[in-house]
Amino acid sequence: MYFAGIDVGSLSTETVIIDRQGRMVAYEISGTGANSRAAGERSLNAAIKLAGLSNTDIEFTVATGYGRISMDFADKALTEIACHGRGAHHLFPGTRTIVDIGGQDSKVIKLSDQGKVIDFAMNDKCAAGTGRFLEVMAKALEVELDQMGTLSLEAQQEVSISSMCTVFAESEVISLVARSVRREDILKGIHSAICKRISALLDRLGPEPELTMTGGVAKNIGIVRTLGGLVGMPANVPSEPQIVGALGAALIARDQCENPS
Repeated sequence: MYFAGIDVGSLSTETVIIDRQGRMVAYEISGTGANSRAAGERSLNAAIKLAGLSNTDIEFTVATGYGRISMDFADKALTEIACHGRGAHHLFPGTRTIVDIGGQDSKVIKLSDQGKVIDFAMNDKCAAGTGRFLEVMAKALEVELDQMGTLSLEAQQEVSISSMCTVFAESEVISLVARSVRREDILKGIHSAICKRISALLDRLGPEPELTMTGGVAKNIGIVRTLGGLVGMPANVPSEPQIVGALGAALIARDQCENPS
């Protein structure tokens, strides 16, 4: 008996398949594109193939994320808040605070001792402090997205980025590049600006240890270290932070079958 969780985000889609014991047997990450339903179905089928299973082996499927409502083939749809909470608590049972930085929004989630969501704060009004913001900055600096974190660790000083509006910040970065300011120093400034915005969300909830980071931006070591320094606690980072929401959805799918009420 197997269970699937599909997290359809604005930029990427993730599927996780687990067995009855909660062990992950396969996961898949791919771009979402213009059609959320097609992306979810494609990701699920790819994960099933990777697991060496067939569609009939999947007992229950939970969809989450930006495109969850379009997943009409799923058995249930839940918010990413609930699914990231479940996934992070499963991986790090001591988690009390979660920072999830996705492609188009960023969220801070507070958990109880039992791993239940008790509060959350969210920035979904603009791209500031999101993966999309980092993508634009990477393009302006002509660096690969996955190199941004390690390059920022080589900074000699922090260059202040005064605007968090993506359009204005991009112009500011281009201007700094034209003045021959080191890319590493600019990157450190970009990361600091993002983390200060996330820190403001954390302050609204009153962060408690342990802190766990989820979402693709958690792969950026510069963001992880900067945020940890600002809030005064190190962050847990899963080996694949991008699939935490899908993992949580799969775990909830299993729970739904074991306790249907």
